[in-house]
Order: sequence, then structure tokens, then C-alpha cells
Amino acid sequence: MRSLIDISELTTGEIEELIGVANDIIANPEKYSEKCRSKKLATLFFEPSTRTRLSFEAAMLELGGSVLGFSEAQSSSASKGESVADTAKVISCYADIIAMRHPKEGAPLVAARNASIPVINAGDGGHCHPTQTLADLLTIYREKGGFDNLTVGFCGDLKFGRTVHSLISALIRYKNVRFVLISPNELKLPGYVKDKLDKEGIEYTETDSLENSIADLDILYMTRVQKERFFNEE
Repeated sequence: MRSLIDISELTTGEIEELIGVANDIIANPEKYSEKCRSKKLATLFFEPSTRTRLSFEAAMLELGGSVLGFSEAQSSSASKGESVADTAKVISCYADIIAMRHPKEGAPLVAARNASIPVINAGDGGHCHPTQTLADLLTIYREKGGFDNLTVGFCGDLKFGRTVHSLISALIRYKNVRFVLISPNELKLPGYVKDKLDKEGIEYTETDSLENSIADLDILYMTRVQKERFFNEE
């Protein structure tokens, strides 16, 4: 079993296989109720979370496993100066897999390089959020039947919205996908993500008007303003 730090680490075939398994779990939950029996998930959340942390914990329990961990950095040895690398090494002795959220970009990658068990990135700063992307792809698949020939609108904080960055990275690998990027000028999609779109020849437009764009969309992806990542609120 390997770590999952960025959605780009999965091939389209692997993504579609995971979607198939997810659909089977939805249809036949009892078939999977003991799949993780005697396995332990460590949820290492250095940043506040409700939905992501509880989703991981609920999923592990539904699969017959158990959960340990912490929900804030202050309740861990990070508050005493322990590094992410050392935390990952220690937790490897207690659990079979780690789900980590951290405010610093790249922290889960550091953990994965030092842990002896797989690490799942549950969100790192404004960088990416691969498991949210898998959930989003499942929703799109169930609603649209696939990922080709879609016009997808992203609206809100596109600068710091890690779920946006991850979902774009996944969707650019499908045919005839087009993006409409809807945000105020201060919260536009980062240049490195637009460079990726340009490199892949993906069509996209930028606008600050949802009203003028919504009729052209197959999917609208809304994001909140990530105020906790602002360096300056002016």
C-alpha cells in the first residue's frame, strides 16, 4: 500500500477503479463491514476540521477498523516542538495508516517520507486535498456519468482553495474539459495552476460574474473564502 499526497499520483484508471469500489460500497455496505478489521487509522489533524476528520473516522469504523489521533496541534507533541517527521515515525508504531491535515504545504509529504506506514493527505495549507477530490469525482460521476465534455465553473476563493487546485489537476486529464474561473481579482487561480492548464491546452476563461456564466456550466463548484490563509486582509 502506498501513500496518497497529490491526486496526480493516481492514474485515470486507478481513479475510475476507486469510483467503482465506492459505488459498490454504497450499494453493498455489508460486504465491506469487516475489510479493515484489526486495522488502526491515525488521524493527525494539525488544523481544525469537522467534515474531513469525521468522514475519515466514520469510514474506518464502517469498515470495521478503529481510530486514534488528535484534532488540533495543541493536543499533540507539536506544541512542544516535535517535528512532523518525528511525529510520523512515532505514530508508525501505533497505527496501520495515517490521515494528516496540516496548515503548511508539503507537511504530509514530509510525513510520508519518514513514516513506515502509508500517509493520506487530508489537506495541506492552500496546496491540495486529494481525498476531497476523489469524493467530488464520485459525485460528478454519479450525476453526469463520466468526466469528458464538461464545462466546470469554479467560484469563490480560487487562490487558496486547495480543493479547487486538486479537482482541476484531476479533470485536466479527461477529454474536452473546459473551465470557467469565477472570482474577484484578489482571489484568482494561482499562476502555477494556470501554467498547468496552458501546458495541457485546456480552455479556460476568467470572470468575476457568476450571473453571466452560470448558464454555460454543466457543474458549478462553490468554495468559501479561506480567510485563515490570508497574509493581509486589506
